[in-house]
Amino acid sequence: MSDLMERDLTALPTESEKERARKRLQHLCQRGADFLGTQYAILGGAMSWVSERHLVSAISNAGGFGVIACGAMEPDRLAEEIAATRALTDKPFGVNLITMHPQLSELVDVCLQAGVGHIVLAGGIPPGAAIKAAKDGGAKVVAFAPALVLAKRLIKMGVDALVIEGAEAGGHVGPVSLTVLAQEILPHIDQVPVFVAGGLGRGDALVSYLELGASGGQLGTRFAAAAESIAHEKFKKAFVRANARDAITSVQLDERFPVIPVRGLANEGSSRFVAHQADVINRFQSGAISREEAQLEIEHFWAGALRRAVIEGDVENGSVMAGQSVGMVKAVQPVADIIADLVDQAVLALVRQQRRMDADG
Repeated sequence: MSDLMERDLTALPTESEKERARKRLQHLCQRGADFLGTQYAILGGAMSWVSERHLVSAISNAGGFGVIACGAMEPDRLAEEIAATRALTDKPFGVNLITMHPQLSELVDVCLQAGVGHIVLAGGIPPGAAIKAAKDGGAKVVAFAPALVLAKRLIKMGVDALVIEGAEAGGHVGPVSLTVLAQEILPHIDQVPVFVAGGLGRGDALVSYLELGASGGQLGTRFAAAAESIAHEKFKKAFVRANARDAITSVQLDERFPVIPVRGLANEGSSRFVAHQADVINRFQSGAISREEAQLEIEHFWAGALRRAVIEGDVENGSVMAGQSVGMVKAVQPVADIIADLVDQAVLALVRQQRRMDADG
């Protein structure tokens, strides 16, 4: 009997089973898809130098929700990128703005003037004025919540949706894994849609979070290595070669000199960063440089390093930001194929779930 059950669970799904699973998946994703105005409740993570017009439009055209990474762009440059993206897609997409940007209010205005429907505020607790300006201008506001108390605070401030991103993600990360954040936040937040992020690489994993109450998911690493990504071929090949354990956070040698945790692939640059910190700390302790000078030297080590890796292809000395899901990047694929894979995996997971339920009576 157990052998028969195992064969039934792993057998190829029938068309009727797939149709039933698709309807279930649509139901689970409905709130997120309706909020985004998309076919699938899948956001593209905003990645500097990567999440630009080509990748963003490809994600949106494939039924997901692309997000432009504004980063350090000036208002005129952002307006240009929005216009260029709109020339490549008539589907919804958003813009990610860094809350610490000195021209945040001007950037919000640029988004509103361009008719951007969703503004993602990242990099810290967004100012109330920015939230109000965006909402008054007709845009929906998305913010990141690294803890339940902040999720509740952001909702009171008026945000329309939340992203909870685990430490498994690439780039700048917090200290808590998505599995813990999901358990802490999802059962207690239903006022707004909540999208999960960090370490997501398969559709079946996304299903588990949808069933916990998430409205959708955000992926960055899988899309960074997509065919439409402008990242250098050496950057993409590094992703294909890498395992999950290769995506590590930056090392901090001395608590007196804090290092912002950034997850990326270990390389010669990350090894030299450790040696650089040790040298700077020794010079500080000998009195050769001040504490402020030492901190600046440590912070400036990675200046321009992301561009060197993404655009120039220097994956040995540049910053190859990647999440732990990089181990699931097996090839450079078109965005449409990546999204199709995610959907197929989600459908298969739901088929097998239904078979288990049927087997249990």
